[in-house]
Amino acid sequence: MEINPNISPADLRTKLNTFWDLSGQKIIAIEKSADPGKASPVFTIQGEYTSRGWTEWTQGFQYGSALLQYDATGDTTFLNIGRKKTVEVMAPHVSHTGVHDHGFNNVSTYGNLLGLLKEEKIEYNKWEKSFYELALKISGAIQASRWTKIKDGGFIYSFNGPHSLFVDTIRSCRVLAISHVLGHFLQEENDKRINLLERMINHAKATAEYSVYYGEERDMYDVPGRTAHESIFNVKDGNYRCPNTQQGYSPFSTWTRGLAWAMCGFAEELEFIETVSDEEIEAFGGRRKIESIFLKAARATCDFYLENTPTDGIPYWDTGAPGLEKLGDYLNQPADPYNKFEPVDSSAAAIGTQGLLRLGHYLEKKGEMESGERYWQAGLTVLKALFDEPYLSKYPNHQGLILHSIYHYPNGWDFVPEGSKIPNGESSMWGDYHAREVALYLQKIINNEPYYTFFNCVK
Repeated sequence: MEINPNISPADLRTKLNTFWDLSGQKIIAIEKSADPGKASPVFTIQGEYTSRGWTEWTQGFQYGSALLQYDATGDTTFLNIGRKKTVEVMAPHVSHTGVHDHGFNNVSTYGNLLGLLKEEKIEYNKWEKSFYELALKISGAIQASRWTKIKDGGFIYSFNGPHSLFVDTIRSCRVLAISHVLGHFLQEENDKRINLLERMINHAKATAEYSVYYGEERDMYDVPGRTAHESIFNVKDGNYRCPNTQQGYSPFSTWTRGLAWAMCGFAEELEFIETVSDEEIEAFGGRRKIESIFLKAARATCDFYLENTPTDGIPYWDTGAPGLEKLGDYLNQPADPYNKFEPVDSSAAAIGTQGLLRLGHYLEKKGEMESGERYWQAGLTVLKALFDEPYLSKYPNHQGLILHSIYHYPNGWDFVPEGSKIPNGESSMWGDYHAREVALYLQKIINNEPYYTFFNCVK
């Protein structure tokens, strides 16, 4: 991609104002049409949010979006939606033992509410605070209970089963971090206490080792920074077996939303680890070792994104998708969501750009000004494209906020409009949520508010 070195956060202020105005309209439209007693909205078909049974991993994004909207605008309409629906609907997600998505559903709702209390953006109430904290404590412990031991540690296994490490889950680690800071732990047979910080670190280390490639001749397709969606293990002896994918093109290509999860997840875990004391982290390998592992993964994935994304910063859905060669010199021009061969995935841009910005901010704090500025300006470059047409949805009859998102292209779940050969023009709940999250992140920087992190709620 072509990084614009001259954009400043303030240059995007007008785009942010338009973004939040449209965002509020979309949230109200979904609230009017969605039935909270049915499956949660996942992605749009012809502009209307619909459900798709696989796992219920997007409901927290639905109600979390309302809370982000309130944080950004102060409109209590959205606080009331987010607060009420979190209490009424989200409890099953706290106790859900069958998924790896706790960091998505519960941090986006209970975590955002607790953060608003901490920042005194809603009136303080001790019992309300305790309610949110209890939910996050339990959620972190249940997420940590989905544990597969391997020879060099372990990982939180995906809904596919104990053999399966998903790159996505790096972003669910944040619920373990929050639960740990709240003083909680997982308690197993014979009252054995499991340290949640240790589990978070070990999962991140496994993801860095097995989900991310570094050009170290691991296999014939070891391109630095690429990611595997799924890593398969033999649960009998803990040995790694092979890469795999569920939603990408192949195990040996890079599904860009998986790449984006790694970019964002490692960058924000670097920020969190900074807040952990040297004494506490020493027991799990020490600060220097852990930060070096996380930073290596964050740099590698962000660099791969920069090198394998079109000039405007919006990626195609998989860097190895077979139709890309028919697009010609596609990396040296803006992405084309209306092409005839392969779809773009704007949701990968919405997630990945937060990783770019956070990594840039982190490195600049460490004194690596040139490197940090490169990632920071890359993040702003992506947002300049994402928060404008053809990606920002200005259509009043379309419930989606960010257009041209892809869910599961191999399964054929994405809507292909008449006259087109590929999916385009639709939105996803995770794409819209993460666009709002990164918009709030940037707005707080513009307004000189406290730096926005997932762990502000327990600082």
